[in-house]
Amino acid sequence: MTTEYFFHKPVLLAEVIEQLRPKSGSIIVDCTLGGAGHAEAIAKAIAPGGMLVGLDVDDEAIDVAKDVLAPFGQQIKIQIKKASFADIDDVLIDAGTGLVDGFLFDFGISSRMVDDASRGFSYKVDAPLDMRMDRQQKLTAEMVVNEYDERSLEQVIRRYGEEKFARRIATAICEARKRERIKTTTRLAEIIKEAIPAPARRTGLHPAKRTFQAIRIEVNKELENIREGLNSSINWLKPGGRLVTITYHSLEDRIVKKLMKDWERKCVCPEDIPVCVCEGVQLAKIITRKPITPSKKEIEANPRARSAKMRVAEKV
Repeated sequence: MTTEYFFHKPVLLAEVIEQLRPKSGSIIVDCTLGGAGHAEAIAKAIAPGGMLVGLDVDDEAIDVAKDVLAPFGQQIKIQIKKASFADIDDVLIDAGTGLVDGFLFDFGISSRMVDDASRGFSYKVDAPLDMRMDRQQKLTAEMVVNEYDERSLEQVIRRYGEEKFARRIATAICEARKRERIKTTTRLAEIIKEAIPAPARRTGLHPAKRTFQAIRIEVNKELENIREGLNSSINWLKPGGRLVTITYHSLEDRIVKKLMKDWERKCVCPEDIPVCVCEGVQLAKIITRKPITPSKKEIEANPRARSAKMRVAEKV
């Protein structure tokens, strides 16, 4: 695996550094290490004397990140862990960081994973139905497609893909798998396309896009992990420390937005309770009332950045 193969342009890089505010001696946690594009810039900013903890579940990403960050090994402490950010408590206890100065979460799937046909994330190329970010986990897209009952499959497609034809698609998948197990991306895409009414197929997104997104999110438990990772991370921040997130679709962004609003509120009691009983304490303040988005120039250089939204919270 080469860094050239793995390279991708880190999204909103200048904005990440501006909002995260790393400086010499800072302790920063990159919870979605990927090819270390953001991490490399952070490492430069916290040298000398800083500490960088990087997490990823993809073995290939970890190997590349180690190579990219190796030149900083004499200037800062670097700890790279194969772990989900849902396990941030265990990771930071093991790393011995104490409270930290900043967290970065760059959610979603890396461009490199999409472009690697063997990973099975794309409906555009023929590949085994896999979609695992961590290739050592048991659950695969093939198992979801062939072993979930029809109702569960419909719920996954509707909830995580926001697909209005979820029922038709789930029914079509279940009928097709009675004849033969669905094993490839192109076969699944074909079934989805046939299930969607012809007028809908001729407009908007590729017919399989939403369903593939839904299955990927289910396989990797992405939304559950976001909630767990963010709620743990805010407790590890020093006062004045910042948590920076980048999301790429509405489901991710809604979770981030709601959690940040909850952290900012001193009281989390239901609105119909006249007297506060939660004894709540404000955890953070929101820095970005509106999300930061890529410039036109960045989108032209990296079209995959077009849906990115950055939100920032600061510990109080």
